[in-house]
Amino acid sequence: MKYISTRGGMNAQAFSDILLGGLAPDGGLSIPEQYPQLSQADLESMATLNYRDLAFAVISRFVDDIPSDDLKALIDKTYTAEVYCNGRSKNQADHITPLIKLDASLYIQELSNGPTLAFKDMAMQLLGNLFEYVLDKKGEQINIVGATSGDTGSAAEYAMRGKRGVNVFMLSPFGKMSPFQRAQMFSLQDENIFNLSVHGFFDACQDIVKNINKDAEFKAQYKIGAVNSINWGRIVAQVVYYFKGYFATILATGKKVGDKVDYCVPSGNFGNICAGHIARQMGLPIGQLVVATNENDVLDEFFKTGGYHPRDVANTFETTSPSMDISKASNLERFVFDLIGRDSARLAALWTEVESGGGFDLSPAELALMQDSYGFKSSASNHSDRIAHIREVFEKYGVQIDPHTADGFKAAKAHRNLAVPMLIMETALPAKFEDTMLEALKQAPFRPKGLAGLEALPQRFDAIDADANLVKHYIVEHLA
Repeated sequence: MKYISTRGGMNAQAFSDILLGGLAPDGGLSIPEQYPQLSQADLESMATLNYRDLAFAVISRFVDDIPSDDLKALIDKTYTAEVYCNGRSKNQADHITPLIKLDASLYIQELSNGPTLAFKDMAMQLLGNLFEYVLDKKGEQINIVGATSGDTGSAAEYAMRGKRGVNVFMLSPFGKMSPFQRAQMFSLQDENIFNLSVHGFFDACQDIVKNINKDAEFKAQYKIGAVNSINWGRIVAQVVYYFKGYFATILATGKKVGDKVDYCVPSGNFGNICAGHIARQMGLPIGQLVVATNENDVLDEFFKTGGYHPRDVANTFETTSPSMDISKASNLERFVFDLIGRDSARLAALWTEVESGGGFDLSPAELALMQDSYGFKSSASNHSDRIAHIREVFEKYGVQIDPHTADGFKAAKAHRNLAVPMLIMETALPAKFEDTMLEALKQAPFRPKGLAGLEALPQRFDAIDADANLVKHYIVEHLA
């Protein structure tokens, strides 16, 4: 298994070589030369595996330069009940991602039982262990520069805190995260963790990270790496829970392996649902992939019309599902690469338009292919929708869902086929968005033990203007 760039300018590389990086040297994203293909027999053999064994069965197909025993040990170390016990299902913690039944064909897959109560933990905890392993084998160090709209930052920092050979410089939008999200990140006092609060929206943070990654000299000199969803290691780890959710749903609904399951995924940077696309390309019987967005509905527009036109800061909205306050979906590039027949020259031309402040439009045939053959649908929500759907799910099913998962619930209702099970992918625990939950339900959400008073802890961060050169100077200064 070798990896190439979506833009065609990178020689094929092994998994360990692309794991530590962010953008490919040509500005594209790393992607396998081809996806592993699973037969019906392969799927049936996976159906009853526990999460750790299933993770190995999936991930090992993408990794051929880490010895199998070592890879299995890293996976077994990661996916334990002790690590994934913070959520609502402590008695089911060993299942890692248990299902919540809403009705006979509508389920939520719990993805937020990790240390930071968000789905990002599912991949980030493994990434931390992989980074430490690969760096130790190479005798190297790495300085991670990342951007977060709310959950990636804390998940990365909790995964990388105290890791040998790793420093983390995490950019977040000043004042745009929930108080809980800020406290999770800024209360960490580990010497290898640096929080930079950037004056601007998430897109400004993401642009700075891409800017730094494009500076080949700086990147090489200061050994810059990435943990954002552009990192392939995160994507491949997320593919696993699509398989686990599929088999659990088949079992819960009395279906058989080979029957379709639809998925609904709240999506901002398109990393999570990109993993679903890859699972589908491998042969997992996925029907629809429904993209749920908020008022920042660039992805909704794309999947409805075929036009991808990211917006500037002035037209990016601050919402009550803040982790999706994004107008440039970095991982969309991986999907479009597949959609246009892996034509790297055309892909590079399309993204040149995007990066120059414009956008592009698919042909009618490509739009039809995306919606029909690839199964993509979409829906957008606003604040009133979120409040109404948080309330509806609680009143009908006795389940508390966070605002992003509420966006997913609305989208699932809009596109579900009652004959096909629908699985909504949970984004985070409601405790991370207490103000919105109080507005919707007039009661504080469940908060796991050990997190009481989190917002009152001392916080350590540095505010900084949205300027890549200032961030570079900060990195150099703090590594001196």
